[in-house]
Amino acid sequence: MLLLQISLLYYLKIFLKLVVLSLVIASPVAWFAMYKWLEGFNYHTPISLWIFIMAGLLALVIAFMTVSYQAIRAALSNPAKSLRTE
Repeated sequence: MLLLQISLLYYLKIFLKLVVLSLVIASPVAWFAMYKWLEGFNYHTPISLWIFIMAGLLALVIAFMTVSYQAIRAALSNPAKSLRTE
């Protein structure tokens, strides 16, 4: 069980770093695209920071749940059964 926890934490750490890196890259691009698109309208709303924060948190939660599910499923599976099908 300890090996499962170590493995899960290792993969979560790597995967969450990639998600944060993608958010750092994508957020300014998305802000710029939204700003330019909204310039064409007479009445437009200001772009709030909380939108990007909520989108980032949602992406992190989805990544966390996905990696956790896959790691637990792989750790609990029977390796002999998967080797038989190869």
